Amino acid sequence: MTTAHERGGVIVVSAPSGAGKTTLCRRLLSELPGIGFSVADATLQKRPGEREGVDYHFVSEAEFERLRTHGEFIEWALVAGHLYGTSSAAVRSVTESGRDVLLDIDTQGAASIRLLVPDALHVFILPPTPEALRARLEGRASETPEGLARRLTLARGEVARAFAYDYVVVNEDLEGAYESLRAIVLAARCRRERQAGRVAPIIAAFDEWRP
Repeated sequence: MTTAHERGGVIVVSAPSGAGKTTLCRRLLSELPGIGFSVADATLQKRPGEREGVDYHFVSEAEFERLRTHGEFIEWALVAGHLYGTSSAAVRSVTESGRDVLLDIDTQGAASIRLLVPDALHVFILPPTPEALRARLEGRASETPEGLARRLTLARGEVARAFAYDYVVVNEDLEGAYESLRAIVLAARCRRERQAGRVAPIIAAFDEWRP
């Protein structure tokens, strides 16, 4: 629980495509109070079921470049031929309201956030096996053979960076993975640094207290 004078934290969640990251993040946002989501700008073609302003802000490469040139992104990356960027203003708006901001970003973007926001919480979602990841991607029925091969090749490099994160959650079963992710976020809120504004007055009150 945050108080009015507390600033929210930054939660970075990364995973190879198909590991269940989006499902886990959506559930966390819907069930755990005090979290906002920064919707990324992306030069993607909208897939069936995706919504503007919910899944991504779908922009042209020219618009993305304009935003990048004007310093609108706290991080941006080129992934599998597409550009993705996180709005600095959106992140600031959420954290200044006292809520945590959830960033669903790739490993390149996460590395940039690590440098810019050293106290950010970094969580990597790992599929249990390469075969499980392939099966999940094939189950989408939205990938061409070339697209599937590209995502699996990209996944190999992404999972190699898992140990650069603070926590790793193996998504073998969705319920267990969600409970682990939720516990990590709740524990992060109890960090000494996050609690300083709330704890200092309590300690001062005890110091002045004369039972």
